[in-house]
Amino acid sequence: MYKINKIKKFYGACLTSSPAAVDTLLAHFNDTKRSPEYYDLIVSGDLGKVGKSIVIDLMKKEGYDLSKNYNDCGLILFDCESQDVHSGGSGCGCSALTFCGYLYKLLKEKKYNRILFMATGALMSTTTVQQGESIPGIAHAVSIVNN
Repeated sequence: MYKINKIKKFYGACLTSSPAAVDTLLAHFNDTKRSPEYYDLIVSGDLGKVGKSIVIDLMKKEGYDLSKNYNDCGLILFDCESQDVHSGGSGCGCSALTFCGYLYKLLKEKKYNRILFMATGALMSTTTVQQGESIPGIAHAVSIVNN
């Protein structure tokens, strides 16, 4: 499991779901023996601009180059230049909207044939926060392939 301590070493107090995304990607590539190049698109949602950068950097340290085919649902959905969204919105909301409204159409049009779709999020708990604990992140990936 990609521990938050590794993240803090490189990026300070990181409260995104980036460690969970990295853990899920590493497990997927190890289990399937696939590489990032197998996919037309690898997408997370919603890590935002900062989280996307963290995932790319940490995966590079693990020997995987995501720079060519990785994006984030929040960055697809929002325009960071013209909208005051900071790091994006809800991971589950961004993931659902981006897949159902954008990626599904591209799959149907055969513009993408292989997508690794990874929803990310934080497991928020008022008790955990009140006790000073860190907020755990979660990431689930689905490999979607056109026939």
